[in-house]
Amino acid sequence: MDSPIEQSDNKTDDKPANSFHDEARTAGEAPDPFALVAKIKRRGPAPVHLWDPPFCGDIDMVIRRDGTWVHEGKAIRRPAMVELFASVLKKEGDDYFLVTPVEKVGIRVENCPFLVTEMDVLGNGTDQALQFTTNTGERITADAEHALRITTDPETGEPHPTLHIRSGLQGLLVRSVFYRLVELAVEADGQGASVYSKGVLFSISA
Repeated sequence: MDSPIEQSDNKTDDKPANSFHDEARTAGEAPDPFALVAKIKRRGPAPVHLWDPPFCGDIDMVIRRDGTWVHEGKAIRRPAMVELFASVLKKEGDDYFLVTPVEKVGIRVENCPFLVTEMDVLGNGTDQALQFTTNTGERITADAEHALRITTDPETGEPHPTLHIRSGLQGLLVRSVFYRLVELAVEADGQGASVYSKGVLFSISA
């Protein structure tokens, strides 16, 4: 039998919506994240900021620094399954959870939950817009709500460029995207190397 990691993301069942929570408590086992996402019908980010379900415990799932989602030591290879998990990801303080309207489970994130893998430049000068794509297929334009921020990685001493994706979730720019961003930099308003997007000036000096 295929492992849950290899199973189709189209799996459905006839159990009630709260069966994930009930089964986990009855069996005394860690909640199954695949049972959680099996009931998700929509595509794209869910309105997790509106949901406040009971906490059902932590699960052995981690988002690695390289963007790989790992469950019980095994990488989740199906992009559609990763996209489903990402669609119900929520950050509360420094903690990360997978959330539905009726249940919440904790996971670990080594660095940022998303990788920013592509960048498109629309227009030029102060009127340009920088549109980014994540490893889960989300497209975000840097603006006042989706800020670019460059800090220094405390472990490596290298630049740590991030983009706010949504609801406190950050995306780490891959090296090639960061280099392209640096090539666009201008000196403006005493902020050092900076870039414009949607009329907002972002400093990219760590």
